[in-house]
Amino acid sequence: MSKPPYEVLEHTADVGLRVYGRTLPDLFANAGLGLMSLAFESQTVRASDRLALSAQGADLEDLLVHWLSEILYFVDAEGWVFSRFSIGRCEENTIEAEGWGERRDPAARSRAVAVKAVTYHQVSVKETADGWEAVVYFDI
Repeated sequence: MSKPPYEVLEHTADVGLRVYGRTLPDLFANAGLGLMSLAFESQTVRASDRLALSAQGADLEDLLVHWLSEILYFVDAEGWVFSRFSIGRCEENTIEAEGWGERRDPAARSRAVAVKAVTYHQVSVKETADGWEAVVYFDI
């Protein structure tokens, strides 16, 4: 039986994700999808538009925080809702990807949780016998 791509972690003041991926690019794509599931109530999102996304970090943990912060910026500032992520390049310090989804009027979007920021609290990225696993928490 395979693991889900992510699971929600409860925390007193924040909300977190434990993310899984067969490969490092899978892990980062699944982390983006996990963020979308936290931020928006279940809704149909057409993958009709594409947005180039990129981030850099000092190590994999820093890269994960910057990657998710990049996604959150476009969600908050430009009204994007993503339904999938295609990772082109993913290395220890750099990620280059595309987010597929659509832009929506902020008033028309149903927010599940008001995710304010990605935090460094207990952030981890590690390779396991089954692939990759990460933990990341969000300020809500």
